[in-house]
Amino acid sequence: MTAPIRVAILGAGIGAQHLTAYRALPDRFEVLTLCDRERDRAAQAAAGGAMPTIETDLDAALDDPSVDLIDICLPPALHFQIAKRALEAGKHVVCEKPLVGSLREVDELADLAQARARVLAPVFQYRYGPGLAALKALIAKGLAGKPFIASLETHWNRGADYYAVPWRGTWEGENGGAILGHAIHGHDLLCYVLGPVARVSASISTRVNPIETEDCGAVQFAMESGALATSSITLGAADNTTRLRFCFEGLTAESGSLPYTPAEDTWRFLARDPDRQGEVDAIVASASTAKAGFVGFFSALADSLLGAPGDEVTVQDGRRSIELVTAIYRSARGGVPVDLPLGGDDPAYGGWQPV
Repeated sequence: MTAPIRVAILGAGIGAQHLTAYRALPDRFEVLTLCDRERDRAAQAAAGGAMPTIETDLDAALDDPSVDLIDICLPPALHFQIAKRALEAGKHVVCEKPLVGSLREVDELADLAQARARVLAPVFQYRYGPGLAALKALIAKGLAGKPFIASLETHWNRGADYYAVPWRGTWEGENGGAILGHAIHGHDLLCYVLGPVARVSASISTRVNPIETEDCGAVQFAMESGALATSSITLGAADNTTRLRFCFEGLTAESGSLPYTPAEDTWRFLARDPDRQGEVDAIVASASTAKAGFVGFFSALADSLLGAPGDEVTVQDGRRSIELVTAIYRSARGGVPVDLPLGGDDPAYGGWQPV
């Protein structure tokens, strides 16, 4: 493949932010089409730059032979069928979270992507920015050392206006609640920093809004490395806060409180040995120019598609995320810890949604 990579975006909600990021990388991407069932919304989202073709018909974008990459920004219940069709049409696929609604679906898509020699990339843009880049560099340089413990807060505010969108808050339309649609980014970051989860214990509840799905949760993770982590989740906070804290043998790293761009926030890195603070500060400074958010995500994707992989989000990352969601729901409903990894014989392999 050569640049620019030609893109069709399906959905002009979060898709508008994707479009902005693609436009920030004009030598690497060209957005040919923005598709939404509401033409005016798509046209409004596309204003302010080179105007893509505005479509209301998904088939027109999926069947366009000039499109290299389909970017799915549709409601979660549509992700699997649209991703499958795009892969079958020979397109690379980017898909917003959650990737799909079961381990069976993600495995089917992964097999299809491999058979078609195409990339399937779940969207985890929270990974990209100076804060996480600095932490990963400190770990790589050996200044962090053994991980001890971590904590995550996903304390957001969602009320009646948010759930006025008909598919939100329903199992059929959204496939899950705060565990799936809100804390999923923070849980990806825990694994991105600390590695795979070995065991999960969880409790969930619906306490804030009159919806089908959960809007509060408390999760405990035992990592394969031996580290422990906790995640506190609610959609009933007075404001929107995401906060991460990692304690290692050599240092403690703590994010600020920006809810949707934690890697771009100001982090604090404190060496346990004060004599090594200068080394820590130097590495942190070197990461200050890392590309952030969707721009960082799409830049890494372009590197991969153009033959220089390294920091892209992979379909294996997407499977790990769906596996963790499955285990959390299983633990919360069964009242027992759940060991990972989960295979095809797991009782929730076909989905965690209640019957």
